[in-house]
Amino acid sequence: MKAPGMKAAMKYPGTICDLIGTQYPLIQGGMAWVSDANLAAAVSMAGGLGVIAAGNAPPEWVETQVKLLREKTDKPFGLNVMLLSPYVAQIAELVYDLKVPVVITGAGNPDAYVKRWKEAGCVVAPVVASRALAMLMERMGADFVIAEGCEAGGHIGELTSMVLWPDIARSVNIPVVAAGGIFDAAGVAAAFCLGAAGVQVGTRFILAEECTAHAEYKERVIRAKDIDSKVTGRITGHPVRVLRSPLQRELAGAEYGPDGAVAVEKLGEGSLMRAVLHGDKERGSFMTGQCACMCDRVQPAAEIVRELFDPAAIKTALGGARTSLEADA
Repeated sequence: MKAPGMKAAMKYPGTICDLIGTQYPLIQGGMAWVSDANLAAAVSMAGGLGVIAAGNAPPEWVETQVKLLREKTDKPFGLNVMLLSPYVAQIAELVYDLKVPVVITGAGNPDAYVKRWKEAGCVVAPVVASRALAMLMERMGADFVIAEGCEAGGHIGELTSMVLWPDIARSVNIPVVAAGGIFDAAGVAAAFCLGAAGVQVGTRFILAEECTAHAEYKERVIRAKDIDSKVTGRITGHPVRVLRSPLQRELAGAEYGPDGAVAVEKLGEGSLMRAVLHGDKERGSFMTGQCACMCDRVQPAAEIVRELFDPAAIKTALGGARTSLEADA
């Protein structure tokens, strides 16, 4: 199904472009409190699919963001619905009422809402972290799935992108969008080599000029080293990848304490909002993917999009692999 009002883009045939109506087969990751109307509009206008993240925000905030985005651009966009949100039922109804072109779901099973969304003409794309879930989403009527490896920031699964992407691509008959660890054109090329029909990029867009995240958040991404990425909250059943921080160390200790999951949930409550909106160094949770260690500067969103799909860079990446593999042929 193609979302209402979308025109097919034929520059990248065989990708998700003709499904979501974008110039590039690119989705901007839905990062709670980070992915607002400002960032999403900038990415959509640059040729990708900008995404507003509902996260745990109230319905009023989400509706306002959708309206703000539509004031900025008439390009296609998406809304990321976090199914663990206390407002999920109201957000799901907003998707229907506002005729959101593309709805992306995470942290749960969207079965209760898919039929109604499809009635509204929405393209439905769940984020999945396993083959079984991807196959279930296909049977449920998803238009495509986003296979997110554990290199991603925020809530993650167990499998790496290198294993997850090709496994899901060969297990379903709907398009697969690769996510988790993609930073540059070489990563885009690798994703397509492993069976993807598009890519989702989150962490790098934290450093977009149009991103309204606190300056401290952006600075931490720029300063991040390869060993600064940590996973917290495994004991809760919903592990989260963050950058090293005082709160992260406290969370790590709480996992082995007498209160376990209860203590972790309490410590983590509101921590992402404190990081994104206030740059709270002590009590903030700075969720980013492992590729933060390669993100070193703030750029316009359009420049990030162009670099990700730079034809020369993609050709170089593919050509280098071909040269190495065919050396003794």
